[in-house]
Amino acid sequence: MKRLLIILPSILLFSMAAFAHGPTPQKGLESITINAPLDKVWGMVKQFDAIADWHPDVKESSGDGKHESGGIRTLTLHNGGQLVEELDFYSDKDHEYSYRLKKENVEAFPTSSYSMEIQVKPGEAEGNSVVTLKSRFYRGDTGNTPPENLSDAAAVKAVTAFLKNGLDGLKSKLEK
Repeated sequence: MKRLLIILPSILLFSMAAFAHGPTPQKGLESITINAPLDKVWGMVKQFDAIADWHPDVKESSGDGKHESGGIRTLTLHNGGQLVEELDFYSDKDHEYSYRLKKENVEAFPTSSYSMEIQVKPGEAEGNSVVTLKSRFYRGDTGNTPPENLSDAAAVKAVTAFLKNGLDGLKSKLEK
């Protein structure tokens, strides 16, 4: 009986700890081959504040014109929401940059934070390019019991769709 009284609190404490954890980081990765040379693809992608020119989910985009760490852009999505993003890294030479959500807006996009990277590389065939988008993000509600619309599943669905739609939009625009 004494053993049970000693072990029982440990079991209960462990059980409660197993259920009381916050969100885990989620990841997204999408790539597409575009039938256009690297310089043409990069020429469109490198304009950090002009994503609305090729991403179908973005109604408008504007920014401060900086292509360096600290550059800011604001996206207005077709759902009416706005996202503010900040450049972390930009390399014209390597045809890549990374950025992150600067200001949370879970009504516009069901994540509490995210970082994204975009890179353009030469494709396997002559004149083709491969564009890769990667993301690391957290669900919109970082509590232990998020509502369905701010859950891991909602965040994964939204980020995956955003990545795929962006790549499809870029391909469509460049292969006209």
